[in-house]
Amino acid sequence: MPWSASPPAGMDAGMAGWSEAVSARDDDTELDALSARARSRPALAAEAAQGLIGAARAGDAGAREALVEQALAEVLEAAMARRGRGVELVDLYQEGSMAAVIAVQEYVERRGPGTHLNAYVRRVVEGHLDRMVEREETAAGDAAALVRDAHLVEDAQVELRRRGGREPTATELAAALGWATDRVEMVDAMLRAAREIFDAEIVQYLDDEAER
Repeated sequence: MPWSASPPAGMDAGMAGWSEAVSARDDDTELDALSARARSRPALAAEAAQGLIGAARAGDAGAREALVEQALAEVLEAAMARRGRGVELVDLYQEGSMAAVIAVQEYVERRGPGTHLNAYVRRVVEGHLDRMVEREETAAGDAAALVRDAHLVEDAQVELRRRGGREPTATELAAALGWATDRVEMVDAMLRAAREIFDAEIVQYLDDEAER
């Protein structure tokens, strides 16, 4: 019968909650600064935007910068809409800002009308941030699944070692867990590498303490 995953320790859950609370406070501080910057650049009227687009296309770097700056409110709104999904707010804003720079450059080169600039920038920024968040969520899900698998393998190793008085083989672990052998071997290799890193860090710590 396959093993079931062990429940997370209460201390780990408490530390995770504390970390999330600190992160939320940091995000609020960043949000204040980002909001102030976005508010300092009022939205452009279509006619003004059209003039800046023409100037930017003629090589005016200041006009191009002004177009990007006025799009920051769109960037902030897009970042806020994706807050709390595994990516820090400031990282969302920075990535969104870079996407806005590219979007403005493309729009200028395509001779887009001033009336549709913000809508275009918003679409590009939102698409970029959605892909970023999706990658982060996928990576987090993969990491969580790997951690669960590692706990299951460790539990199975302990139980089979207790029963047989020796280290279980990958085939025995696979049979106990109901997994393919290659999956067991992959997780076991990861555990061995993690233990080696941990052991090396302990040795280094003891060496440092001895030198003091």
